Amino acid sequence: MRLEGRRSSIEIVADMLRLGEAGKTEIMYSVNMSYFQLQKYLGFLLERGLIDKVKVGNPSFTYRVTQKGLTLLRSIDGILETLELKEPEEA
Repeated sequence: MRLEGRRSSIEIVADMLRLGEAGKTEIMYSVNMSYFQLQKYLGFLLERGLIDKVKVGNPSFTYRVTQKGLTLLRSIDGILETLELKEPEEA
């Protein structure tokens, strides 16, 4: 259940962090966002140390969730489960 039709910024951040490691195109399509939104959120996550930019070729990069990002993701998922906005995960 969602309170309103659109995802919150927190839900978008969580969706991006759940990918683990991905390139820009994969993130953009997996999280269903525009290129402008992608740039904004990548900058936000990088500045806060929630993801790292990893060079995989010339000039290719991927973005990988950090330990700090995983900690945030667990917190977000806990809040969403408490609010019954996310299904609890199987152990």
